[in-house]
Amino acid sequence: MEKLFEASPNSLILIVLSVLGIYVATIFFTRFAGKRSFSKMSSFDFAMTVAIGSIIASTALTQSISLLQGVVGLAIVYILQISVAMLRRYDFVQKLVDNTPLLLMDGEKILYQNLKKARVAETDLRSKLREANVLKLSEVRAVIFETTGDISVLHTKDTSVELENWLLKDVTQ
Repeated sequence: MEKLFEASPNSLILIVLSVLGIYVATIFFTRFAGKRSFSKMSSFDFAMTVAIGSIIASTALTQSISLLQGVVGLAIVYILQISVAMLRRYDFVQKLVDNTPLLLMDGEKILYQNLKKARVAETDLRSKLREANVLKLSEVRAVIFETTGDISVLHTKDTSVELENWLLKDVTQ
């Protein structure tokens, strides 16, 4: 218990310098790679965010990883992110890296098999419909479980408005 509050002045200085160094490196690489570095557009983007957090924490708090090693590790993760983002233009890479969106409701019809496949409870679906201010199921045009894990609700009160097919491109029915 007494070791919980122990730290030498040298170890504290090393932590401060490591945190400053890795922080500056993260800002530099993020400015270079762009805002997508911390987006949640795909599962790969999520993995990137987790990897960066892990590298920052390891570099800042462990003495077994030097600042230089942390910066190199960070650079490699950013290079991978940029490379995969560029390669995602090719269908086979995009299919390998990204999940596909899944239709949960087609109009006011709930697709129970797709709810099960996405592991989304009917209560979660109702919650998202309320969050989107849906007052009647007849207002719903589509509900989509996005690649990011978000649920999009496309709805309108005007029953004459049709949903454009382009919005459902690549959505698994």
